[in-house]
Amino acid sequence: MFDKLRKWDHDTFIYLNSVGIEEFDAFWSIVTNITTWIPLYLLIIWLFFFRLPRHQAINRILALIMLVVFVTLITLLVKEWVARIRPNNIGQFSPFIRVLKSPTDYSFFSGHASSSFAVATLTYLFLKGVYKWVWILFLWAIIFSLSRIFVGVHYPIDIIAGVLVGIASGWFFYFLFVYYGKLHFS
Repeated sequence: MFDKLRKWDHDTFIYLNSVGIEEFDAFWSIVTNITTWIPLYLLIIWLFFFRLPRHQAINRILALIMLVVFVTLITLLVKEWVARIRPNNIGQFSPFIRVLKSPTDYSFFSGHASSSFAVATLTYLFLKGVYKWVWILFLWAIIFSLSRIFVGVHYPIDIIAGVLVGIASGWFFYFLFVYYGKLHFS
């Protein structure tokens, strides 16, 4: 069973990575860069301040910052514990894949997927009653996460696990904020 899953993961990675068109390589390289999204992060902060009282906006932004720190730490700990080699560092894949980035740390699970889905989830939960279109943040998280396959640094299972960890972490922080945050933030 585990061997079948690993084969599916490798085959699917090679297929998806090879589907990418060279003309889009620059696009995926830009999309996968965290600093590319600074305007989006600033927009998220602005959305909180635009429609919420200042103290509520600050409390929610602090919760988002704590969430990002939490997810980053969990991601780094799991990567070191699992120690899965990234596909861009596996020589036998070289003839079959395009590598646009070359990180040397471990692969499982994707920090890009976990952090983007955590932020999208918590922001959505905080703002869904304020902005009906806030769900669009999930499109950013999907594109940001998929970019990791197209630049050659993550397997699909890395992305799927990162998405699940991110969504679960976003919900966890939302419940912490709602139930325990009222005691300290109100």
